[in-house]
Amino acid sequence: MPSQPHDIPHLSAQALSRAIHHKQVSCRDVMAATLTQVDRLNPGSHAIVSRVAHDVLLQQADERDAQLARGQSMGWLHGMPQAIKDLSNVQGLRTTLGSPLMKDFVASEDGLMAQRMKAAGAIVIGKTNTPEFGLGSHTFNEVFGPTRNAWDPSKSAGGSSGGAAVALAQRMLSVADGSDFMGSLRNPAGWNHVFGMRPSQGRVPMWPAQDVFIAQLGTEGPMARHVRDLAMLLSTQAGPHAFSPLSLTQDPAVFAGSLESDPKGQRIGWLGNLQGYLPMEKGILDLCQSALKSFLGMGCTVDEAVLGMPPEQVWQAWLVWRQALVGPRVAPFLVNAANREKIKPEALWEHDQSLTLTGAQLMSASATRTRFFQSMLQLFERFDVLAIPVAQTWPFDVSLRWPQSVAGRPMDTYHRWMEVVIYATFAGLPSISVPAGFGANGLPMGLALIGKPQGDLDLLKLAHAYEMANQDMIAKQPPGI
Repeated sequence: MPSQPHDIPHLSAQALSRAIHHKQVSCRDVMAATLTQVDRLNPGSHAIVSRVAHDVLLQQADERDAQLARGQSMGWLHGMPQAIKDLSNVQGLRTTLGSPLMKDFVASEDGLMAQRMKAAGAIVIGKTNTPEFGLGSHTFNEVFGPTRNAWDPSKSAGGSSGGAAVALAQRMLSVADGSDFMGSLRNPAGWNHVFGMRPSQGRVPMWPAQDVFIAQLGTEGPMARHVRDLAMLLSTQAGPHAFSPLSLTQDPAVFAGSLESDPKGQRIGWLGNLQGYLPMEKGILDLCQSALKSFLGMGCTVDEAVLGMPPEQVWQAWLVWRQALVGPRVAPFLVNAANREKIKPEALWEHDQSLTLTGAQLMSASATRTRFFQSMLQLFERFDVLAIPVAQTWPFDVSLRWPQSVAGRPMDTYHRWMEVVIYATFAGLPSISVPAGFGANGLPMGLALIGKPQGDLDLLKLAHAYEMANQDMIAKQPPGI
């Protein structure tokens, strides 16, 4: 039980849920403490945007308390404040996508993510900031400005779930939703010292969606400060939906169960920088390899793993797929040619590149993706889990659009500096970013664990064991919290 109101934001999500349901704290207490934390820290970080008025939120908290007084609970998130990433709809709130063209759009109904979190009892206090159209792993836009790193406000928070990661790190939220196409759950988690999970392809259905058959590279998923909370939120987000015919049918309740397991004997494959293919800033590999020693202490084995096909082939196929999927998302905003000057150049590049793609090119890239998936399956004959740094750079200056070079090697696209994250995405595999610690620069970095196909639960269990073995490091808080 929290001894003071200012202790409430520091509770884990499940501890907070228990305190509410045991009536050790009221939902009003929780909301008031959360709003105090947000009022104090959000002006400096710009993590939460489109905020709901205090009096409206306190009234909703009172309604949750009244339900509990009648013996009614909506679920484990009952009365707990949440903010939904600004790529997903929440009825009555703006969905800006970080775009000036959408800055006044107010959603008339909830998206599936908000529906499921509200059904579990969450109270939505606003949205979390994201880059324009969710493109680029650096959260800035012309609607709300940049979200600043929780550990150093002069640095990027990562993205595209940067607002969610910072809100978690600064104890403004106990869990958060995000989405991941090219590391958007994993990179900001690693850069803000929290956990972020990209679930297996199809684990968390997304709705509304333009396409539910081909566009499977992006997925929504959970973020948290603790693995148990990560799994619990996944149990709320996951599960099949009629409008998503490729969604997995496994009962999501499995993620709400125990994560206790004995990791002894698990085989970890260390991908590193892919034998020098991926440029990485100094200190990242060393820190991640140091974090891997925790698995040795748990009785796991750690050996070098080699990607089963040339990574440049994977990248070229990735570019085709990405442009084929991203271009049509931008296209509706260009029906009016005057809008072009209001769209960031990186989004225009994606769109313009997509116009030259042919069906034959996409099918060829799909065949390459198939070969890559098969090569990953072969790796999993030797290893239970693969490990790789979650980013190739440390958090960079918040005023930069994107790194032009990494370790002296020029970057030929606005997102090539995040090439390290594409392997889990392209193979549809679950991946968790776990805190690896801090570099000599004092900045956090994450280690990505990649699981077998649909091996989300096993991956969560291993990440939980890692957390238990590194509690002191993981418990570190950003300055001023």
